[in-house]
Amino acid sequence: MQDEQPFKISVSQNALDSLAQKLAIATLPAPAPVTYTDSALDSEDWTYGVPRPTLERLLIHWRTQFLPRWHEHQAVLNALPQFTRSIEVDGHGVFTAHYVHKQSTHNPKGAIPLLFLHGWPGHFNEVSKLLPFLTTPPANASYPSFHVVAPSLPGFGFSSAPTKTGFAVAQYAEFSHKLMLSLGYTEYVVQGGDWGSFIAHRLAYLYGPKYVKAWHSNFPAGRQPTLTRNPLLYLQHAVTPYSAKEKKGLQMMQWFWSEGQGYFAIQSTMPQTLSYALADSPVGLLAWIYEKLVKWTDGYEWGDDEVLTWISVYLFSASGPETTVRIYYEIAHQGNMDEFARLWSPIPLGLSFFPHELVGGPRTWARTMGNVVFESEHNKGGHFAAYEQPLALADDLRAMFGKGGKAFGVVKGKDGY
Repeated sequence: MQDEQPFKISVSQNALDSLAQKLAIATLPAPAPVTYTDSALDSEDWTYGVPRPTLERLLIHWRTQFLPRWHEHQAVLNALPQFTRSIEVDGHGVFTAHYVHKQSTHNPKGAIPLLFLHGWPGHFNEVSKLLPFLTTPPANASYPSFHVVAPSLPGFGFSSAPTKTGFAVAQYAEFSHKLMLSLGYTEYVVQGGDWGSFIAHRLAYLYGPKYVKAWHSNFPAGRQPTLTRNPLLYLQHAVTPYSAKEKKGLQMMQWFWSEGQGYFAIQSTMPQTLSYALADSPVGLLAWIYEKLVKWTDGYEWGDDEVLTWISVYLFSASGPETTVRIYYEIAHQGNMDEFARLWSPIPLGLSFFPHELVGGPRTWARTMGNVVFESEHNKGGHFAAYEQPLALADDLRAMFGKGGKAFGVVKGKDGY
């Protein structure tokens, strides 16, 4: 369907006025019990979740500084080249697809088409810091350039939301694949984190190697290898001691499973119940997502405007923030988590390991994800790698797809040079 239209975010004055009223009458809970002995640290005690003083400061800034200047923040988002078009998904009808499409200015004919996929609580703007490194390298650069497509997944941002049950990983993959084909990219590579990695995996399985030529993940969520399914990796795992970084990754993963999984249980079982709070309370939405932005990143210094811009993409989205959490229910109830370990694609896979990622287990576990041809370890970074450490992630993609890399030249006639 060739109906592409340029897109600009334009939040109505009614929506802004409604937000101002809700912020003005917001009711905050009592502070949580103090666990620190040093009273100077009380306001930063995250044991029970987002501290009230922190949330109160953000609320005041939102009401008095950020919201009155919303049009400035909207203009920053609109600096990205955004578009919409119609994409049909089998059995689910036609969707309005919203996406960023930034083509390389350095090499318009030979740049590598790359599909960038976000997860939750991410969105299309995660790609904003990565774009300059991938699309506009210096004229004498020794690394490849890319054409980047970063869609809002259905139900996120300014794409329309599914209205039927059963819209899970295969359907997100179909949506993304058809978007790339509609843009003329009959061969392309994929990069994803969080749910974007799961969708990239399914794209590789369903559409590789004919269309999808390689994929890269910064979410190395592999499973412990088994003797029957991964005999060589099983033996490697049995005889290889864990490195210091792998031990740290296991500690992070254990913390996540024991202390950080509450949101997953709710969103994958009763998302509609949570939806009433997310749809009605901007402060509730802020707290629900801000906790993840802080706890899942590696000491990233979030500015107040940064946080509130991130939240605003959810708040002012086409279908509301409540539709974003349904992805958990659909994927869990379609059995897609097990399929991630069972389905395998031979196309090249690259992995980036950031120390504060939620699933940073042993490398032998990660290698069960596919045909791993590239690995890179980093000393800094967390769950939102493209936003926290954009140059590091860009360098990994350059190394994987550049000259000398194991995925060099995978897209016919478009090697990035």
